[in-house]
Amino acid sequence: MTWFSLFFLISLLICLASLGYHLLFLLRSGQTPDFAPPSGNIRAGILYSFTGAMSPVKKESAFLHLPTYAAGMVYHLGTFISILLIFLLWADVVFPIALSLGIAAFLLASASCGTGILIKRSVKRNLRALSNPDDYISNTLVTVFQLLTALTLAFGSVFTPWLFVAAGLLLLYIPMGKLKHLLYFFAARCQLGLFFGRRGVWPPHKNQTP
Repeated sequence: MTWFSLFFLISLLICLASLGYHLLFLLRSGQTPDFAPPSGNIRAGILYSFTGAMSPVKKESAFLHLPTYAAGMVYHLGTFISILLIFLLWADVVFPIALSLGIAAFLLASASCGTGILIKRSVKRNLRALSNPDDYISNTLVTVFQLLTALTLAFGSVFTPWLFVAAGLLLLYIPMGKLKHLLYFFAARCQLGLFFGRRGVWPPHKNQTP
């Protein structure tokens, strides 16, 4: 095993152990009794929480800034693809040239979206006032990770050590910063769906404002 593969593996184990701790904390914290009698469908509420409630038309921060919302969706998709690819590359999976170049082109686009979001955060006074170093570090680590994944797919093993180092640094940072929302996002959406589904608020009925 190469030194950069070992670094990636150690970082992955540390990240999983830390996220496991956060998961246990979430499970324990969420076990609070709700004494109100149920009046809705919990499963339907959770399903709506991950589907209809995520629609940009239901979120003011999204429908008022649709280009940024679309860039964020592309950026997140690029992150998911890069995470999948790092494990495939670690397992020495070889991709057809056309597929590699196609994915690399998309990841370059998603990394560009991340760069654009970072620039917007830096130049917009109201966004800059709400930001802290964690916002900039998280964006930079993810964008560099996507960029190096694209370069590795396009140009081969010359970029592989850099990719695994970037992936390892990203994994080590995830539990420390805002990137751990990859765990808290699902917990929060489940909690919202459970609460509003149990109360019969989600999914909304006809002529009901969600």
